[in-house]
Amino acid sequence: MSTFVFKTNETNYTPVSNIFIDKFMPKARGEFVKVYLLGLKYCKSGELGVSSQVMASALHLLETDVLNAWNYWNDENVIKMIPIDNMGNYNIDFLDLADRKTENENSINLLEELSKDSIKDMLEDIEKSTGRPLSSEEMTMYISWINDLNFSPEVILLLVQYCTSKGKTNSRYIEKTALSWFDAKIKNVNDAQIFIKNREDRWIKIRKILNYLGIKDGEIMKPQEEMLSKWIESYNFSLEIIFKACNICFERINKADFKYIDGILTSWNKDKIRTLEDIEKKDVKKTPHNNFRNSNKNIGNRNSKSTFNNFKQRNYDFDDLEKKLLGWDKND
Repeated sequence: MSTFVFKTNETNYTPVSNIFIDKFMPKARGEFVKVYLLGLKYCKSGELGVSSQVMASALHLLETDVLNAWNYWNDENVIKMIPIDNMGNYNIDFLDLADRKTENENSINLLEELSKDSIKDMLEDIEKSTGRPLSSEEMTMYISWINDLNFSPEVILLLVQYCTSKGKTNSRYIEKTALSWFDAKIKNVNDAQIFIKNREDRWIKIRKILNYLGIKDGEIMKPQEEMLSKWIESYNFSLEIIFKACNICFERINKADFKYIDGILTSWNKDKIRTLEDIEKKDVKKTPHNNFRNSNKNIGNRNSKSTFNNFKQRNYDFDDLEKKLLGWDKND
């Protein structure tokens, strides 16, 4: 459980900046806006601090949702979130948004840009793809990518169409995708198409592996997705090799365990195993060692048996022994 300590003076009302309402609220998730407004209310009412549990209970959210919200607003430079200790407690400082004019707002003249046919056509096509009119902030964002990310209008349109094909029309998601394309050094439509194909091919393989394991897409977490990507991209294993590792996992522990499968594949990658034949050869190498142990065991058994058989047995006269036991030998 985390505690958040607010650093502002007490007032009898909760002022919300119009900049927050116009610029930051529209693109934020609803629960994030709730956390910001409730935190602002606590702050302005003179509350020294409040726990994530109290905020989560008041807003009918999870405590992780509250922490995620504060992290989001910190990333947006709406607040300043400073750790107090190692126990998950933070100072929350609400920043003055009056000076938050972005470089894009200062440098981009929207009316001037809309007079350009290529820009106007791009924005109209984006509106068709998303199925809704664009706000001035969204228009500014798309136009800024031409200079800031070095994207052509064709690349931007392709990016938006790719996101909408996945059912994602939220500007926040589209912006994150644009940054990932920029990090991938996408410069033109051809680069973008190759990137999309590789990503889709990866997900096709991931879905096949999950289907083989009897797991649905929505049931995997980020660490598991990263493992799957590692098997496919970093290790460059074929699906038949990955399925083989899954089979071994089932045979040994009777369930699907990502870490266990990852251990098998990591070992195979280290041993430069790439085919089913390589796996068989590796198994064969273990057999002579086992046979040697078994042969030594058999030799030991044979030695034990021959030692017993070679023991020199004595011959006894059982009739004479019987007479001595009964005392009949004295009567003679």
